[in-house]
Amino acid sequence: MRNISTHKNAPVKSNSNLLIIVCLIIVLILYLATLKDFGAILSNSKLQVFKMTLISIIIEALPFILIGVFVSALLQVFVSERTIRRLIPKNPFLGIVTAGVLGIIFPICECGMVPAIRNLIKKGMPLYVASTFILVGPILNPIVFLSTLTAFRNQPVVAYSRMGVAIVVALIVGLIIYRFVNPNQLKNTLLTNHGHDQERNSIEPAAQPHSHKEHSHSHPVGNKLLEVMSHTISEFFEMGKYLVFGSMLVGLLQVFISQNGLASMGENFISSHLIMMGLGFILSLCSTADAFVAQSFQTTFSNSSLVGFMVFGPMLNLKGLLMMLAVFKTRFVVILGCLVFVFVFASTLVLHWILN
Repeated sequence: MRNISTHKNAPVKSNSNLLIIVCLIIVLILYLATLKDFGAILSNSKLQVFKMTLISIIIEALPFILIGVFVSALLQVFVSERTIRRLIPKNPFLGIVTAGVLGIIFPICECGMVPAIRNLIKKGMPLYVASTFILVGPILNPIVFLSTLTAFRNQPVVAYSRMGVAIVVALIVGLIIYRFVNPNQLKNTLLTNHGHDQERNSIEPAAQPHSHKEHSHSHPVGNKLLEVMSHTISEFFEMGKYLVFGSMLVGLLQVFISQNGLASMGENFISSHLIMMGLGFILSLCSTADAFVAQSFQTTFSNSSLVGFMVFGPMLNLKGLLMMLAVFKTRFVVILGCLVFVFVFASTLVLHWILN
């Protein structure tokens, strides 16, 4: 009973804190409105640039995020992880290729990739297949391809290059992990908890013989539809906040960083690739929306560096790194991150030579 009451009180505390923050923001806005030069602040040219950049990115990206989270919720509810695991062949190379194909079939955003992969590994999916799916899944799916093609409608080669680089990097990294990395990389606490869960599941049916009878009167289809909507809403707001945060950072970059300075950094093709890959890691944008952010830098950076931004960011970003550290051993996360960095950087340099 104590755990239940604590769990119920947690959202109330969170909502109270959110209400306090909103009230403080409203008070601050009202205070600024009383200032005589408040109108001059609103008409400031830099603020206008920030506002237009923020709004344009959000409006273009939101439809693709909504589609992505809805499809992801359908897969979460109606497609079992065991069914996906049966699709993985035992041959290592074919298993890695299959992981790439699964990325095309199942458009799961990187925000929900790590928890899903953790369960798949517990049920027997090989680590090298799971690693390939983590890397290629957020990029190699129809929704991301469509959003990238829309953002770069005047240069569709960028969209095709993004898919090609993602496939090459994921396959190479997957083969290296298969050959040189120990397959047991889940944290010990997760493995222990999984063992306790299995014991509990084997005991509970005998201890509670009336549980199946109670569920027989429910409406599974209606419950699953409600679960789909619940997942869609939660994932939409979860990814939406990262989109808004990333769009705000891009707007601030557009306002406060000199365009001439960015252009000078972009002239060196090596530094331009490193800068855009670093931005992809820090901004931690959803793969269904990052193409619109990359498009805003098209006049400053080369297309190959933009591809590096759109490949490295979904494969390895700040929020995804924190999630992986909570699931996998630190040494494995470091190895995976180094491999992704090296091969994305090398691939985009080769792409720069091909495009030019």
